Amino acid sequence: MKYWYVYIITNKPKGVLYIGMTDNIDERVKEHKLKMFPKSFTAKYNCDKLVYFEEFVKGNEAEVRERQFKKWKESGR
Repeated sequence: MKYWYVYIITNKPKGVLYIGMTDNIDERVKEHKLKMFPKSFTAKYNCDKLVYFEEFVKGNEAEVRERQFKKWKESGR
């Protein structure tokens, strides 16, 4: 069975947060740590520490949850 994940990655305690969604959490975290996409937001801010994730059976459920997280983050400003 394939699972989907919503995750939060950061650069340090009380630092920059990045919220993302993937169907391969191990590979995605590795990409962040190795800065596979050097011009990306996470590479620019050195976000490489996974601090939270949730697992979903359906991709659309993960997408809804990701949007909920992003709305929460924006309202916290």
